Amino acid sequence: MASENGSANGSAIPSDNGSSGSWTAPRSSSIFNDAATLINRGGLGSSAHSHAQPPHPSGPSQASTPSQPQELNAALDIYEKQFQPGQPKSLSGIAIRSFILGLALSSTLFLTTYLLYTGRPIWRAPFFVSALSLFHFLEFYTTSRANTSSAQISSFLFSSNGSAYTIAHSTSFLETVLSHYFLPAAVLPAYVHYPVLLLGLGMVIIGQTVRAVAMLTAGTNFSHVVKHTKAQSHQLVTTGIYSIFRHPSYFGFFWWGIGTQLVCGNVVSLLGYTAVLWKFFSRRIDGEEELLVKFFGDEYRDYRQRTRVGIPFIK
Repeated sequence: MASENGSANGSAIPSDNGSSGSWTAPRSSSIFNDAATLINRGGLGSSAHSHAQPPHPSGPSQASTPSQPQELNAALDIYEKQFQPGQPKSLSGIAIRSFILGLALSSTLFLTTYLLYTGRPIWRAPFFVSALSLFHFLEFYTTSRANTSSAQISSFLFSSNGSAYTIAHSTSFLETVLSHYFLPAAVLPAYVHYPVLLLGLGMVIIGQTVRAVAMLTAGTNFSHVVKHTKAQSHQLVTTGIYSIFRHPSYFGFFWWGIGTQLVCGNVVSLLGYTAVLWKFFSRRIDGEEELLVKFFGDEYRDYRQRTRVGIPFIK
């Protein structure tokens, strides 16, 4: 579930086991000989390996190497297939999306800086694209780092948020371009305009940071999809950012979205984002907390009493 309430993960500290024997430094001549052999043979291995004779069919090696069960081979085929092109965990799909996001982020940041330097208010349009690019990259990165087994192409959240998400951001970008192209001068007085701009930037930074920290803290318990059954490994996370907010990733995205619209100077999209995001998270949190009470009982009820959501009028 975008189960913001999972377990904190422990860490193991490996121990160093020493040996009573003395250590002898490798001979430099041996290192150079190995390097020369590697270069001369083009990395094909030593000639001794290439001329090694296979074991006799009747020898003991045959008996000590049992054939793999057919079921294991089938399972391995299924596992490997998911990383192929067109599959949910396609490595080529992940690579091309990461490349596109990196290209979009770097180019729009450069354009934002240039337009700011030349004093053109339309810098807000490429800034919005930069914020979106960073958001989608971090969605995949934090998922793959904290919950590696669940990371897949959909973790970028390009299309899995539905058409409403795409319509909202497209409308925001269009409003930003049109409003600052036809009305380049600031509507608000300077003593209001700049504080609002700085407030928006702060909300974008704080919102993105809180969401990323929340996903990393939840670890394997975080998911973009609400789970209706409790996994055996699912535990309640109450430490770190979760000791303050019980749905910190929702808190982060809500204020990130509002902040982007303050920076862009969008009136229509600001009202739309506020209304839609509030309604969405209000219903999602109510439904999710019903499941969490079913999963954890009084433990979650007590946790809910001492924490907050951080979104206005959602208790």
